Amino acid sequence: MGKREVSFVHLHVYNDRHGKTRAYYKPQGGKGIALPLPVGSPEFLLAYAKAVEGEKLERAKAKMPTVKDTFRDLLRLYLGSALYSKLSPSSKRNYRVILEKFCEKFGNLPVSQFSRKHASAILAKLSDTPEAANTLMKRLRLLLNFAVDIGMIPSNPMAGMKGYKSDSEGYNDWTEEEIAQFMARHPLGTKAHLALMLMLCTGQRKSDAVRMGWGDVANGMIRVRQQKTGTPLMIPILPALQAALADQPKDAPTFLLTEYGRPYSAAGFGNWVRDRCDEAGLPNCASHGLRKACARRLAEAGCTIHQIKAITGHKTDAEVHRYTAKADQVRLAHSAFEKLQDTANNPKPANPC
Repeated sequence: MGKREVSFVHLHVYNDRHGKTRAYYKPQGGKGIALPLPVGSPEFLLAYAKAVEGEKLERAKAKMPTVKDTFRDLLRLYLGSALYSKLSPSSKRNYRVILEKFCEKFGNLPVSQFSRKHASAILAKLSDTPEAANTLMKRLRLLLNFAVDIGMIPSNPMAGMKGYKSDSEGYNDWTEEEIAQFMARHPLGTKAHLALMLMLCTGQRKSDAVRMGWGDVANGMIRVRQQKTGTPLMIPILPALQAALADQPKDAPTFLLTEYGRPYSAAGFGNWVRDRCDEAGLPNCASHGLRKACARRLAEAGCTIHQIKAITGHKTDAEVHRYTAKADQVRLAHSAFEKLQDTANNPKPANPC
């Protein structure tokens, strides 16, 4: 059998103007790489193999998507990350809306050039609304932590940055007078009364209240897996809530249904409660304030922070303290004046010496 001739792809062999034979590996549109002669020698074969591998690597790099370092590019990567995918649906919406709005103005700003000074200037423009400024700060800090994790920047310029002090105590904590006023307008047997009792007697968020149904009730307790945190809870059903649930149909998917017989979305339910509050003459009340009122009632009953967390599902003591600080202050103030009154009524005898 004759020796088979080996063909080398992209090999160009020619004589230069001095008559010297030269060999190059040169793919179409690529840069030529000089190869040692003679063709087929061990030195040639090694150099040819390296040239082919190098060209394959360059082609692979050319096909890879270019990752820039602007905030718009960073947000795109974050929204496609496992970190974002693990958030609850409501948190996903919240984070995305806030960060996309930020990118409308600053999307083309390179992340590598973003400094603490930039962050302070941006947040300062929101200083009249400290809650909004602090929320943006938290979302940007999280996004920049992600940038550090993927190697886009070496450190987070917003790490340790303090937010603005707010005079607001958040959603209005319904007083007992406001609760009574709502119940007078929406008595037992109405859907509004049921909504009030579901939130006030369980201390849950509206996103959890709208998903509660008979399938969650067993042994005098209602089972909840909080949508925001994933925390599982078993909450005793108080008599007031039991009375409100008494005439609810057993075959309904949830306790609270729209006029079309469908479960509410969290936002839709919040708007509906807001309208019912207006009907009761309570313009400063909203659904989330009932969660706060539940925590306040528990604190006023003398429950410990851990007992309150077992109902509300809060993760930290600080979160519960924010809800209960006023109740603690009132209780301590009463205790202090009781001691003062006791001293006045029972004065110590004068020292005869």
